[in-house]
Amino acid sequence: MDAIPLRKYKTYTGRNFRQIPQIAALSEEQRFAIEVVSQVLPFKTNSYVVEELIDWDNIPEDPFFILNFPQAEMLKPHHFTAVADALKQGVGPKELLNVANAVRYDLNPHPAGQLQHNVPMLDGAAVQGVQHKYKETVLFFPKHGQTCHAYCTFCFRWPQFVGVNDLKFESRDVEQLIAYLQQHPTVNDILFTGGDPLVMSARVMAAYLEPLLLADLPQITTFRIGTKSLSYWPYRFVNDPDTEALLALFRRVTAAGKRLAIMAHINHPRELYPPVVQIALARIHETGAHVHTQTPLLNHINTAPHLWMELWREQVRLGCMPYYMFVARDTGAQHYFGVPLVQAWEIFRTAYREVSGLARSVRGPIMSAHPGKIQVLGVSEVNGTQVFNLQFLQGRNPDWVLRPFYAAYNPTALWLNDLQPAFGEKAFFFDPQQ
Repeated sequence: MDAIPLRKYKTYTGRNFRQIPQIAALSEEQRFAIEVVSQVLPFKTNSYVVEELIDWDNIPEDPFFILNFPQAEMLKPHHFTAVADALKQGVGPKELLNVANAVRYDLNPHPAGQLQHNVPMLDGAAVQGVQHKYKETVLFFPKHGQTCHAYCTFCFRWPQFVGVNDLKFESRDVEQLIAYLQQHPTVNDILFTGGDPLVMSARVMAAYLEPLLLADLPQITTFRIGTKSLSYWPYRFVNDPDTEALLALFRRVTAAGKRLAIMAHINHPRELYPPVVQIALARIHETGAHVHTQTPLLNHINTAPHLWMELWREQVRLGCMPYYMFVARDTGAQHYFGVPLVQAWEIFRTAYREVSGLARSVRGPIMSAHPGKIQVLGVSEVNGTQVFNLQFLQGRNPDWVLRPFYAAYNPTALWLNDLQPAFGEKAFFFDPQQ
């Protein structure tokens, strides 16, 4: 532990990013682009990311620079021009916010039916800060965890961070969550999400977790915590002021007979190399918690198959379980980060066939779409016609799970909405009109 010194934590946002010493190497055009895009998409990074992850000799192509610093192309040209013109004209804060919000609402801020179809009801009222899409799993958004150590520019949860209340999920009412779970015995899995729940202090995290441990909820077997902390602030598990209290909380969960799964978001193998990350993983494992990893496939970041081979192999070496390869969701900067489904499948297949069986726990490519999690199994030819082979890994209707289906081949399709049923069918079996 003595080998890992304390590190100063400093946050940078659209307001103070010009204080970062390395930013001076950027052109004024690049700095202005960061300022423009950060009016729409949230921008936040920290000193660890700036000093440990970004290769400032490879700007602007460095993947971690792109993952943290907004790029002009992340907005479509007409959106960029609207915001840039407002900034150049020196409009007031209210007018600038109106321009930014107009762009935000044009970016599909809540994909996959999150507002319309995922919010559950209890005694005739919406359960705040909760989503319940699949019968076994409930997502809970603790109010104090709705920020992150740094924001990923591709993040599909970007509406959580832009200050628009009607786009945000959050709750501090654990008792309401408990009441809902008591009425829904099919739920056995609670996912704490955000944001990043591990930005919370151990004391605040315990205020959310411990009432669930003490409640009469025998059906709850698993607690999951979605986090980017391993990559963007690994000191959270090593020598933060309340690290020991956090790890003790993890031990209380596992000692209660519950499975604690840390769902680590890792986008590139470079995130696993700093010694502090490997110490952090060892300390998490010592509590009895398990680490699962999930990663989106992103243009400009990680489309080389060898990166995925390296990522999965290193994760297995460090005791992590590769879980999902996602494709970029249909929100925010999808046009910038999206990879065609056929290319996504080829990247997945190329990497998958080069790793051992332990790494083949990973599943992908996955679209987490409105009807469910849909896996692209490949491309086939049936009666002389090319088609996509697809299946549900999760579905709003459990009867859809692992039911294979076909879509007409489309080499440019990025998302489910770009696909049409194969063989002249009018609709997929899960379409509402069916």
